[in-house]
Amino acid sequence: MTESVANTRAFEGLQIPAAGTYDLDAAHKRVGFVARHLMVSKVRGQFADASAVITIGEDPLQSSVTASINTASIETGQTDRDNHLRSGDFFESEKYPTMDFRSTGIKSHAGAEFVLDGELTIKGVTKPVELTVEFEGAGQSPYGFAVFGFSATAEIDREDWGLTWNMALESGGVMVSKKIKIEIEGEAIRRA
Repeated sequence: MTESVANTRAFEGLQIPAAGTYDLDAAHKRVGFVARHLMVSKVRGQFADASAVITIGEDPLQSSVTASINTASIETGQTDRDNHLRSGDFFESEKYPTMDFRSTGIKSHAGAEFVLDGELTIKGVTKPVELTVEFEGAGQSPYGFAVFGFSATAEIDREDWGLTWNMALESGGVMVSKKIKIEIEGEAIRRA
């Protein structure tokens, strides 16, 4: 058996990662979000500093993930907006330096799509969240590491976590949407 074959296994028509512990590759990840601005456009941002540990179970449906995101690492391409998001109006980064996610189970799956239940903690408030995860493939890097790729999305109401700052617009509506779309892309590397 070649090393690359040993890094994957068959599961319902997919070649998935071998059981084990994997770390999110800091060089190959994007932990982002989309919010509506002024009710007419979208603003995208990301967190530059995020980590995750993914445990792939012998039974793939018993796999789990924990993640931590540095709230001060927020980047939207506009310094004043980033500073406002770090402030007490939003993440209050000095008091709450991280937001954290912990999976609680795989709710369902169809093909390469898995629905992952979990708990997201922001500003000390923990609420359930459902991530739709697309498995992108598994294999071996040219450097000999077992890797797999994934993308994930979710939609949350930021006010559920106490992120309630807003401003009413004269034309109706508000400056920042309550609904936020989470967008994650990443590669994970198996621990030695």
